[in-house]
Order: sequence, then structure tokens, then C-alpha cells
Amino acid sequence: MTNAPRILAVIPARGGSKGLPGKNIRSLVGLPLIAHSVKAAAMTPEVTRCIVTTDSEEVASVARAHGGDVPFLRPPHLAADDTPMAPVIRHALATVEQEEGRSYDAVLLLDPTSPSRLPSQIGGAARRLFTDDGLDGVISVSEPTFQPLWVGVREREDGQVERYFPQGTGITRRQDADRFLRINGNFYLWRSDFVRRLETSWFDEGRHAGAEIPEAQAFSIDDEYEFRLIEALVGAGLIRLPWMES
Repeated sequence: MTNAPRILAVIPARGGSKGLPGKNIRSLVGLPLIAHSVKAAAMTPEVTRCIVTTDSEEVASVARAHGGDVPFLRPPHLAADDTPMAPVIRHALATVEQEEGRSYDAVLLLDPTSPSRLPSQIGGAARRLFTDDGLDGVISVSEPTFQPLWVGVREREDGQVERYFPQGTGITRRQDADRFLRINGNFYLWRSDFVRRLETSWFDEGRHAGAEIPEAQAFSIDDEYEFRLIEALVGAGLIRLPWMES
């Protein structure tokens, strides 16, 4: 399609990680963690180009060995522990557009710590975004296995617990509560003009639709437990990674 939207996929992968050192290049079912995102993007027809933004030569080398495109190393001021994602994505978009001399219509954020998204889900999000002019983005959401409105509590100063959400008063069964969805970080798709003007909080600054995926896929690996858990789920066939099936 000559008029298909141009989508830049961006995989952010800093070299440092306090929760699980070296996690972005650690092997997950036979591939470095970052390679799963590289291959998911490669299998998504809607993605025009996919790049990795990292401050680490080691991460860059591993990504390239598995087909990753690493056109630059991220500057140190965009690679600190407390660096927000917005300037990282803006920098990647601006750098690639300057290099190519062409603009992109959308930016797809693929965090390497969420390796279980499917190309078809990304494609569906792209179709949703570009058929609704009122949207700035489409984000992955899922229904958790618990209902926070019903079971959510907080501890008071006297040590007793109370409802976290007053709206849950009177609810005695999970089925009686409104359906609850959570942002799971599996993927984010934004129009490029929104990325360019984004200041701090994408959720508070934009208009978004949710692309629902199964909760079993809604993974974000931050520690050893979560890494081992996703390995077990893949091994049990509860999570499918199509690029491992060919």
C-alpha cells in the first residue's frame, strides 16, 4: 500500500538495570530478551522500520546480532535511572527522521521487558488509530485476575484496613463490580505529532483507545521471579511466541 501510514517502532534498552542486571540481553527461551521485540516488529507488516535505542555497546551488539537496527547510541543524559520515556522517544523519532529526510506518521513503543505481544495485536492497534482521527494513541490493556474495586484496601494509621475505592462499598461479589482494565505496558502506539508535543504524561495529555490483550500476555519483567514465570508460561504453551515457531 503506497499510502500506508509510516510507523517507526522504537525498542528502548538501557544497559543498566537495578532489578535484574543485564536483563535486556539475558536469554529467554533461547533468545536474548531484546531479540523477542526485534522479531515481533519484523513480523508486523504495519511497521515501516524498527530501531533500538540504547546507551550500551553490549546491548547494541546483541541487538544487531539478531537483526536489530541500532543507528545511534543514546546520549548519557537520556539514559539515567530516572529519565522519563517521553524525551527518549522524541529523540529517537527526531534522529531517525533527520537521518532519512522523511517523517513518520506514528511511533510504536516496544519495551523489551514485555516480550509476549503478537504482530496481529499491533496491526489491530494501527488500524484502530488510523481510522479514528480523534485518537492520539492506542495502548495495550488487559483485565487482571482480581477486581481492585472489590478487593482493594489500604492501611490506616491505626493499623486497620479500609476500602481503597469508596465505589466498592456494598459490592460482595466480583461479578457485581464493573469490568476493570489495566494499562499493561505491552505496547504503545502514538501519532508522531503527539510524540513531538508530549511534555510529561502521555495518559494525561492525550486521547487514547485501549487494545485489549489476554492478561497472560500482559507481562513486564522487572525481577527474577517474573523472568522465571514467563519462561514457565511459554514452556507450558500458555504464551505463544510465533517467531520461535518457524
